[in-house]
Amino acid sequence: QVQLVESGGGLVQTGGSLRLSCAASGFAFSDYAMAWFRRAPGKGLEWVPDISKDGRSTGSLDSLKGRFTSSRDNTKNTLFLRISSLEPEDTAVYYCAPSKEPLRYCSGGGCYAAPSGPGTQVTVSP
Repeated sequence: QVQLVESGGGLVQTGGSLRLSCAASGFAFSDYAMAWFRRAPGKGLEWVPDISKDGRSTGSLDSLKGRFTSSRDNTKNTLFLRISSLEPEDTAVYYCAPSKEPLRYCSGGGCYAAPSGPGTQVTVSP
């Protein structure tokens, strides 16, 4: 059974940075690309750039201005997201998801399962 636990969120000031983590278990982590998603208050789920299963390729979104960097440690079954130059608009709950059936969301370079972890709250103060 897929288990994903996101952590690392918190309250930060505008311009700060954070590194989020996603601990994965219950599936062969290194066999799947991974993506981050976020849900801002009152908004739908938004895709955040993904990363290939070997970590060599990452997606990007112009709207995120290169501030989001995904990485992973397949020896520890952990996914990371570094966010720099945080803006109040980044306030959201952040989730991770694998490119594993059942696929639910397709964006950028791949399709991903629906996020199933608790998420981690990121709050950016003005």
